[in-house]
Order: sequence, then structure tokens, then C-alpha cells
Amino acid sequence: MTVLEKGNITIHTENIFPIIKKSLYTDHEIFLRELISNAVDAISKLKMASLAGELSGDVPEPEITITVDTTNKTLCIYDNGIGMTVDEIKKYINQVAFSSAEEFVKKYQKTANDLIGHFGLGFYSAFMVAKQVEIDTLSYKEGSEAIHWSCDGSPEFELTESSRTQIGTTVTLTLMDDEQEYIEPQRIRQLVKTYSDFVPVPIKFENESINKQKALWKDSAQNLTDEDYLEFYRYLYPFQEDPLLWVHLNTDYPYLLNGILYFPKLRPDVDVSQGHIKLFCNQVFVNDHCEEIIPDFLMPLRGVIDSPDIPLNVSRSALTNHRTVRSIANHIAKKIATRLKSIYEDTPEEYVKCWKDVGTFIKYGSLKDEKFKKQVEDILIYKTTYKADKVEAKSDPETPQVQVEGEGDLWENVKTKGESEEKFSYESEGYTTLPAYLERNKERHENRVFYCTDTDTQATYVELYKNQGLEILFMDSFIDTNYFIPFLEKEYSEVKFARVDAELDDTLVQQDKADEIVDPNTNKTRSDQIKEIFEKALNNSKVNIKTQALKSDTPDSTPPAMVLLPEAMRRLREMMAVSQQQVMDFPDEHVFVINTTHPLIENIYQLSQGSIIQAGGDSPSAEMAKMLCQHIYDLALIAQKGLDGEGMKSFVERSNQVLTRLTK
Repeated sequence: MTVLEKGNITIHTENIFPIIKKSLYTDHEIFLRELISNAVDAISKLKMASLAGELSGDVPEPEITITVDTTNKTLCIYDNGIGMTVDEIKKYINQVAFSSAEEFVKKYQKTANDLIGHFGLGFYSAFMVAKQVEIDTLSYKEGSEAIHWSCDGSPEFELTESSRTQIGTTVTLTLMDDEQEYIEPQRIRQLVKTYSDFVPVPIKFENESINKQKALWKDSAQNLTDEDYLEFYRYLYPFQEDPLLWVHLNTDYPYLLNGILYFPKLRPDVDVSQGHIKLFCNQVFVNDHCEEIIPDFLMPLRGVIDSPDIPLNVSRSALTNHRTVRSIANHIAKKIATRLKSIYEDTPEEYVKCWKDVGTFIKYGSLKDEKFKKQVEDILIYKTTYKADKVEAKSDPETPQVQVEGEGDLWENVKTKGESEEKFSYESEGYTTLPAYLERNKERHENRVFYCTDTDTQATYVELYKNQGLEILFMDSFIDTNYFIPFLEKEYSEVKFARVDAELDDTLVQQDKADEIVDPNTNKTRSDQIKEIFEKALNNSKVNIKTQALKSDTPDSTPPAMVLLPEAMRRLREMMAVSQQQVMDFPDEHVFVINTTHPLIENIYQLSQGSIIQAGGDSPSAEMAKMLCQHIYDLALIAQKGLDGEGMKSFVERSNQVLTRLTK
């Protein structure tokens, strides 16, 4: 064997290999990504050279082949790309700090985005796992000789003749003893699928192509069907429900950006604070932690972002802080807002279906991003107790059928010629916007919004309002109470928001004629006497007892009593609980409203009036009246989930006593 040259690799430090192994790359496994990326570059370069007329003969069918030799513990990556001359090896391999990609770009006046390998150190990642690295290469240039390059992980290299006869390059790694996992077939397949699944060159291993090759996000949206998008999502996220919607990104100025972003159906086990988007650079996977690119209010998004303009550190393991990243984040937020608005306007039925999942994040985005808020403020909807009748609409049979080709996203409308259908409105489906609510109710309660945050605990109150024709908005997302309602009050400064259990609107209360009747013996009204009965029975100075007559055609269908939590005081306690990261305890101080029109209250009043105080204390009827007062109060607390363990114990014991007495 003729040794052509021996020498030292030109580097700017005494020995760069310990730096590569310990500091530059955190994951050893990425060496295969780098070597495959270099092979893809070499194949792309050969194609460019052919187009420039520098290659005699046809360009071979692109191919990368991986082979392993378990006996010799070697791993080979073969490509049929452009190859290298002796001078190019000296320049691109021996001078570590120099990137061949930039030189090649200048020569052919291409942008660096046509090449995957931006990083001169990519090849040297092989030394993380190999004790010896060899290159066999033959350049496409006329008269070139095949060259063999070898290095054992020290700054010394050796150049000799090679027996290679085909244009291209083979990189052979003799693996270290503790890196033998990289000759295991399953490990190789897993790494190719992870990092190089979408590179546009077939990667062959064990006589089959093991990468998908087609990057859907590089296609034009006009050429893709809904099923294409859904299949791609299922491929990326197997065993997940189909997504709610998607957006196809395709931007070439001021940066190159391609991608497909999906909004998934949310599940309780999904951590919405963690990103799930896969970041690629020219179809090579970089990482799946690109939170800097995605606004935090859109963290549930899944899918792919591919951009050679996103600044990465030299090992591609992390994003670097850069205005391009911020600009891309703003662009993504804008695209999502535009997509949501088009669904709101074009396919409202689907917007309603996905609102449960996307609504919280639209609200959060409105809080966090002023530009996003401006885009979505007209498409914020709320579930309401109001429901309008559907209006039937019929298309004109003379109007020609038109199918509008959209961006390839989900939910394109296609209407059949002459087809009769019901015209959709959000109100007909039990949803509304805040401006529509205010306009609809301005005569009954102008600039006042009644809302519910918990359909279970506040069901009684909601029913009370509904029976009097008052409209309630359901704002039951965790973001509503402490964040979004105060935000809306700033946006609509003249509007007051009141939860249904905060106070009773005057519309719900009637002037009880019986309250005007004064007992000549005590000079007190019936209402005063009922209040005294309950005050004595409860004996709790922190409970503010009020008596009011609730309107109803059937008094026994209304609650006999209710616990109210004044809006301002409740909000303050909720904010304190949030700031202290605690669950809000039920406040000791609250309002207890007694419905004087309810038959049960009347029965207790009569029972109390008929009591004869005995020498030893209250009569049995007075004692029963007291127990019933306490029982009614506990029921009102239970409706608000306001009983603690001790209170529930007392309630059960008292219930048994009341039932026992009633069955004697």
C-alpha cells in the first residue's frame, strides 16, 4: 500500500476530540444523523454538478446504504454522491473548522438551504462512538483517484490509495467496545426513523429501504387531501384521536418556513405546558423541544416545523435566542388565528365542535398577545342558556355549483345545487358572542352579564334565572374565573359581570305582601320573624341571613334557601388561593337567603309559632323547627360544596334524627 501523505489535522486547539466527545454533543446517537446528512448533501451536490454540465454520463439513482459487520464491529455508511479529491479531503476533512457546504454554495450560487450540512464538525461526531474512522471516496471529476483516509481519534491522519471504483463516499466506523449498540439492526432502524425518516433519498439497510422519504410538509397544500393530513398525523402520533384542525405553513420571506401544525383533541393526561412539535432542518430531525418557536398559549399544538433559518447551536441540540425565532412564533400565532377565523365564518358547526378544546387556549392567547387578541376577539363564543330557532335556508337552483379550493385544511364546505338546509347560527346551537348577549339583553339588564362557572353546584341558581327568562353564560374553564372575566371587564369597562350565586337580581324577587303584615304582639313582619327563627337555630354571627320572596308560578319548585357568595369578596379569596397555590376554602362569611314563598319555610314558621316553651326548654315542635332550619342551611351548603367533613357528619346525624321523628 502506497502512503500518499501523513500529517496532523489542522485545528485551533491541541486536541479537539475530547471537546467533541464531552462537550459539543450531548447525545452520542446523533452521529448517524450527521453522517447520513453528509451523504444526502453529497448526492445533492452531484445533482447540481450534473445540471451545471460538469458530469459526463447520467447521475446514478440516489442511494444511501448502511451495513454492519458484527465480527469486526464496524458500521459503514455508503453514498453515491459527489465524492472528494485528495485536495478536498485535506480542505474539508483535515481542516475541522472549515465547512465545505459554504464553499460549494459560492461555487454554484445556491443558497445554503439546499444543503443539509451547515456544520463543519458534523463528520467528527463519529468519533464519539468510533475508535477509528475511515473514508473511501472517489470524486466525480475526470481523472480523480480513489482515496482512503484514516484517523484513530488523535490529531493524526493517514491518506492512502483506495480500491473504490464508483463515484461517492463510504464512511467506515470501528466502534468502541462500549458503543456496540450501533451495530444492532433494531437500533439502526430506530435512529434512521427518528432523525432521517424524511430525507429525500432512500436509505437502505438489510436489502430494504427503511425511511419514509416523503416530507408531506414540503408538498403544496393544493395537492393534498384531508386523508393525507390525517394519515400523516397518525404516522407521527400513533394511537391518538384524529386532530381537530390543522394549518399548513409555507413561507419563503423573510425566512424559509414549512410545516404542518395540528390542534389535537385534548385529554386529561396531556401536559399542555410541554411542546409536542417536531423541529426539522431541511427534513432532518433536530429535536422535539422547540418551545421558543411556539407561543406558550399554543403549546398543545402538534406537528412539524422545518426551517433552515432557525438558528441552532453547532450541535443542533438547542435553539439560540434570535429575533428570527420570535418572528416565526408571531407568524405561527397569526396563521392559527387566521385559520380559526375562517372556520368560524365558513364552517360554524365545526367551530362549535372544536371550541371545547381550543376555547381555553384562544382565551389564554387573548390575555398574552395583543396582536392575537385583535385577531380573535370577534370569534370568542360562550355556551348560553339562550337558544334561537333554526332558520331554513334554500340555495338558488339557478346558481351554478362552485367548489372553492382551500388550503387543504379540514372542513371545506361543498353545497349541493338546489339543496335545502337549515341555516346555521351559533345561537341555534346554544352559543353566542358577548356583544350579541349584551345587545339581546340590554332592555332587561343593560351592561350586566350573568354567568355560571360550575354547572353542578350552581344548577339551582341557573334554573332560577332561566325560569324568569334571564340568560346565563357558561364560563366554566379554569382560566375564566381568575383571569378571563377580569380581562373582559377591562375590555368592556361599562359591563358588570355577576355569577349566578353572587346575588339575586331584582328580576328574581317579588314583593311579598305577607311581609307587610305586622304581628301586633311583636310589631314584626312575617319576614322578620322567619329571619329570627333561623338566626336562633343557626346561632352563627358570620352568616348574613336575608329573607326574600323568589318569583315562581310553582313555589315548591324553587329552593327553600340558598347560599350566596358576594362577587367582590369571592373573587378576592379566589385570587389569594391562586397566588398561594391552594384550594379555596368555603368562606365562613356568606349570605344565607331564605325563600319566604316556599311551602317548607311556611311550615317551619307555623311549627315555630305553635311551639309552647316548656320548663325544661323548647317544646318538641320548636326543637323540630330548629333542626329543620339547620337542615335547610346544610342543604344549601351542600349545593355549594360548602360542607367540610365535620359538617357532613353533623348533617347525616341530624338527617337520621329528623327522619326518625317524622316516622313516629
